[in-house]
Amino acid sequence: MKYDLVVIGAGPGGYVCALRAAQLGLKVAVVEKKKAGGTCLNVGCIPSKALLDSTEIFSEISPGNEHGIEVSKANINWSTLQSRREKIVTQLTGGVEFLLKKAKVDYYQGFADVKSCYTVVVGRNNLATKNVVLATGSTPVEIPFLPFDGEHVISSTEALNQFNIPKSLIVVGGGYIGLEMASVYSRIGTHVTVIEMMDRIVPLMDTDISKQLQKSLRKQGIKFKTSTKVTDCKKTKNKIILNLEKNKKTSTQEADQVLVAVGRRPNAGGINLNALGVTMDERGFVSVNQNMETSIPGIYAIGDLVPGPMLAHKASEEGVVVAERIAGKQTTLDYSLIPSVVYTHPEGASIGRTADELKKANVEFKTGMFPFSASGRAMAIGCTEGFVKVLADSKTDKVLGVHILGPKASELISEAAMVMGFCGTAEDIGVFIHAHPTLSEALKEAALEASGHGAIHT
Repeated sequence: MKYDLVVIGAGPGGYVCALRAAQLGLKVAVVEKKKAGGTCLNVGCIPSKALLDSTEIFSEISPGNEHGIEVSKANINWSTLQSRREKIVTQLTGGVEFLLKKAKVDYYQGFADVKSCYTVVVGRNNLATKNVVLATGSTPVEIPFLPFDGEHVISSTEALNQFNIPKSLIVVGGGYIGLEMASVYSRIGTHVTVIEMMDRIVPLMDTDISKQLQKSLRKQGIKFKTSTKVTDCKKTKNKIILNLEKNKKTSTQEADQVLVAVGRRPNAGGINLNALGVTMDERGFVSVNQNMETSIPGIYAIGDLVPGPMLAHKASEEGVVVAERIAGKQTTLDYSLIPSVVYTHPEGASIGRTADELKKANVEFKTGMFPFSASGRAMAIGCTEGFVKVLADSKTDKVLGVHILGPKASELISEAAMVMGFCGTAEDIGVFIHAHPTLSEALKEAALEASGHGAIHT
């Protein structure tokens, strides 16, 4: 078969790239050695949100809730939750395969042997192509002295799929993945301790979000040890004991299970990039130019394989950019406008630069903050923790960053993304009418504060 483009990997970067290329009239094939949907749909974004939403409902109807919903005893059926997760994953992965078929994209199940930018071999199939896009994603980082065994030491993959609930769990890593899994297990009765080497959790987020989120999660029963390094481990028959170090003082922490969530690394998917001559940096990320093209003309790379935040929506947008560039369009992607979200309760969401980053760059800015405790809709929901923080240029009022901690922050951040994408100002957000009562009014109020008009309800 002859193709204009062969995409290696059917994750959120690869399948979106293939669909967009097909829309533009290109003859496209996708090669996937596992299941369509990649990490995101199978063992990442989607299954984790399924478990997070289910366990959040459980925590809300537990005895003592403020909504007046009385239950004698709320129980969690973990196997039912897992079955629901599997059903959602199956439906969505099947949906991806349907979309590819509908778009007349040829789908090859198997290992891709990339010979060059012109030839990809999948089993007995020789695919002749003009371009190749590498979209093989990433895998969890493993600590050398704490290797994954799937039972006592697990990655996020096992944390999502296991059917036994540990009585105690240590989460190594206070980032997005670690905190989300810590939330899931804490809600169903597991004693959870999060160990973070930095001085605060989600260290890449706004400092105020990090501090308030830690307070909120601590009230939910999660314990934290920050500025703490794991130096070694010891396994017994039923426990795992970690050696810790903080301020040159040592201690130990034991649990039934340890979840290592210290990040992810690029995954070539078995493709020998060195043999191809593709240039990589010291961390294993593939080097690409503004067209997402590697050092080998005709071979492109997107998603977790290349530098930047390892986020599904970043990979998808890169897939669109590559497809359109190959088709002759001059599409660009602004990496400064990629939102990030941690799906805890309350949720944390950010876009643009933080106050610390602006100070370090000597940028003069204004700050507007509005607490959800003053939001009527947040009160009705029963989640008044958190705030909206808008950062705007002192002279131009251009929005430089928006940081939200609170209910549905993941949905609210999209308004900020659109305004910032059009180089809008804090006043632009503040003067537009927002429906009442809604959570988005908190963004309006914070923007009014930042613009100098002043928030109405504080």
